[in-house]
Amino acid sequence: MALRCWRWWPRSAWPRTRLPFAGSSPGFGQRFSTQETTPQICVVGSGPAGFYTAQHLLKHHAQAHVDIYEKQPVPFGLVRFGVAPDHPEVKNVVSTFTQTARSQRCAFRGHVVVGRDVTVAELREAYHAVVLSYGAEDHRALDIPGERLPGVLSARAFVGWYNGLPENQALAPDLSCDTAVIVGQGNVALDVARILLTPPEHLERTDITEAALQALRQSRVKTVWIVGRRGPLQVAFTIKELREMTQLPGTRPILDPADFLGLQDRIQEVPRPRKRLMELLLRAATEQPGQEEAARRARASRAWGLRFFRSPEQVLPSADGRRAAGVRLAVTRLEGAGEATRAVPTGDTEDLPCGLVLSSVGYKSRPIDPSVPFDPKLGVIPNTEGRVVDEPGLYCSGWVKRGPTGVIATTMTDSFLTGQTLLQDLRAGLLPAGPRPGYAAIQALLSGRGVRPVSFSDWEKLDAEEVARGQGAGKPREKLVDTQEMLRLLGR
Repeated sequence: MALRCWRWWPRSAWPRTRLPFAGSSPGFGQRFSTQETTPQICVVGSGPAGFYTAQHLLKHHAQAHVDIYEKQPVPFGLVRFGVAPDHPEVKNVVSTFTQTARSQRCAFRGHVVVGRDVTVAELREAYHAVVLSYGAEDHRALDIPGERLPGVLSARAFVGWYNGLPENQALAPDLSCDTAVIVGQGNVALDVARILLTPPEHLERTDITEAALQALRQSRVKTVWIVGRRGPLQVAFTIKELREMTQLPGTRPILDPADFLGLQDRIQEVPRPRKRLMELLLRAATEQPGQEEAARRARASRAWGLRFFRSPEQVLPSADGRRAAGVRLAVTRLEGAGEATRAVPTGDTEDLPCGLVLSSVGYKSRPIDPSVPFDPKLGVIPNTEGRVVDEPGLYCSGWVKRGPTGVIATTMTDSFLTGQTLLQDLRAGLLPAGPRPGYAAIQALLSGRGVRPVSFSDWEKLDAEEVARGQGAGKPREKLVDTQEMLRLLGR
């Protein structure tokens, strides 16, 4: 239950209502009337989950006001910092998010770290409802010896590096080796492999950062192995990403036909999307390429391969012990069927030499504030249909609600459901009645703590600067990657 204290703000800061507020804060369970007050709702996180939640609330409640808080000075979260630069079509959702942010009933509050600059309890006291939509900001570790050696990186950090996430700009990956190993076989793993192997001239017209582009121009990586502990039927990537790999200029696939024995018979009963993916894998692994494709592969100077039934056991150090020089893989076999299928070690191992190891075994969320329940094992906020367990008025959406799975469309559906749940509770009188000051109270707190939020109009100035910087190089934008530079450009 949120604290009940109104001394943070003067009466002049309260929202204008038809009925005067009479005394102390009302409790949960009292009937909420939209004729009496404007619902003040706060969303934490400005990625797809945050914006889709805000969009649903604004669309389905004519008076609701939504403030979106974001720790970065810039909005859009995973769309800006997670989507591969050579997938510009996926970023088209930014136009929809921009329409939401420009609504008179919505406001973006960037460069505010919830849990540090303002607590969740303070937000809950200021708003009728708080929705946590801050995503998965961490990566799952391999938990094997040698994981901390130089040359071992998380795929999440690598993606953040080439996409301009400020916290990853000091990463400086060493691309002077011949071979890289990516542990994990999801879409992020294929994104990373594709960026490592794409001819740099094919990236010059994207929004990849200039620093990453320069590093990739000098890269000596020629072979990328994408390793998974289970078999072809259990890969987590989708057909679009696989097709891009098979058609990647200047590269050839390395696939062992033995890994696909009997697969043709087993895929007849799987759902159609999985069947199509498996058929493409089978063709790439077992069919003789045509004359044109064979000639293309013969000219290829780079290669990528899928290694199945392999689980990382140890990162092997170089002779001087100063950096990664390979990965020891435990050979596995599958036990169980269907969703219960799991990989178990056979006792055999093999060593795979490499100079770069990228861990891509999943993202995970972090707890945002001690007052918010959090399941560290699952990496989610315990919830029922988006309602945080035992915390009336507190909700969650996106990856912090269900775990880091699915694509942007999945997050959209999930976020709409959370918005629907919140509005149901609002109509049922399960949220606190009476006025709440919303941002007026939080602004006073932030000002006293020396925090100056970035508005959406501020972002549009930064956006214009990025576009202008990119024009000279023929790019859609040149991302600003330094938070302090962003603030200086805004006169801070």
